Amino acid sequence: MSIEVPTADVKLNPLKTRPTVIAIDGTSASGKSTTSRQVARALGFVYVDTGAMYRTLAWHSLQQKVDVHDEKQVAALCRKWKTSLECADNEVHLLVNGYYPALEIRTAETSAAVPHVAAVPKVREWMKKKQRECIQFGNLVMEGRDIGTNVFPETDFKFYLDAALDERSKRRAAEGVQENLAARDQRDSQRAAAPLMIALGAKVINNSGMTVAQTSKMVLDEVQSRLAAALVQR
Repeated sequence: MSIEVPTADVKLNPLKTRPTVIAIDGTSASGKSTTSRQVARALGFVYVDTGAMYRTLAWHSLQQKVDVHDEKQVAALCRKWKTSLECADNEVHLLVNGYYPALEIRTAETSAAVPHVAAVPKVREWMKKKQRECIQFGNLVMEGRDIGTNVFPETDFKFYLDAALDERSKRRAAEGVQENLAARDQRDSQRAAAPLMIALGAKVINNSGMTVAQTSKMVLDEVQSRLAAALVQR
């Protein structure tokens, strides 16, 4: 089924030379990925899935027989792995030794390892630096769990997506994934390093009962509104 992408007549930060970053954070199964892709496509921005970066490290850890429950081992691997950033089809990928494991990072085994890897403070520190380097590719729509609070706190365009727990659970089940989202929410919000929280100044969107197109339109409308307000202040 095709989804109509809302069009946007938005010229972001015309007086600035630094690229614009739209930060979209939120809970699991809140529609961050689909909404972020739609918004990036509508604006002609580059899309960055930071979750895929953590998945890539989780996959690499498993490949290297590193115990993902051992913070020191994971941190040590993160310090020395050979990575690079690539922008292909307006989407940023984190490559390991020149390879992007697109399919491998979506396996159940990798998914199970991700929360452990992502909770390591040194990993989040490394990821923040790498994610900020994505600005080299131009204007970004970056989705994750700490973009507006930790990675790009200076951006004027911050969003936090959420939905009722039962609806998010149904979305996961429809994808063929069984996950305890309540436990995941608690783990993400209580971790010591860059916990999941609503960024200061973020627009909160509860998209329970909403389509992707409707959620995307709300984001695009808010971007336009904030831009107009910024231009008036000048």
